[in-house]
Amino acid sequence: MEICPVSKSVFNKMQELSAYIKSKVTIDDIDLEQIMSRFYVKSVNRGDLLLKRGQIANEYYFLHSGALRFFFADNHELTAWIVQPNEFFTEISSLHPGLPTRFNIEAVASAELYCITKQDMDRLYQELPIWQEFGRKTWEAMAVRMINEIIRFQTMTVEERYLEFLEKPGFMQLISVRQLASYLGITPNALSRIRKNLR
Repeated sequence: MEICPVSKSVFNKMQELSAYIKSKVTIDDIDLEQIMSRFYVKSVNRGDLLLKRGQIANEYYFLHSGALRFFFADNHELTAWIVQPNEFFTEISSLHPGLPTRFNIEAVASAELYCITKQDMDRLYQELPIWQEFGRKTWEAMAVRMINEIIRFQTMTVEERYLEFLEKPGFMQLISVRQLASYLGITPNALSRIRKNLR
């Protein structure tokens, strides 16, 4: 895992994050520069863990490239969440209460992330009302996504949910059949049968 401070070249590289922030809130250049200066770059190789079960989350992330998954690993592995590029996220159930996470967060493809610590995030919340608005909108959107995922799981067939994944550009190249099967709540053999029947 490689961490790089924000130099001028790295700052310029973070245009996706800058555009993401500006898509959520109307912000002036001075405030945006103050926010961006608190971020740093982290690179994670495929198969590496960004966060390990039992650790306490202390960062927020914007995924620039690659893909990650949240998974449990008790008696059998269960993929609970998949993060794709241009998503802002954290392990909220660990970070805010300060409790050990129940998840592993694994890079399923080599990933580059823009990171900010909880301490810096909280400081920006105190200093910049516009950043509070950004945080509210971001976490509200995440809550909506989680609700939609639950509704899909309860109301759609596995075949329908699988077909939804096929419509996401590049998604099927990011994760393995085993990982997708666990995310759908079925065995790899069952997913293989579904794929065969849909051909």
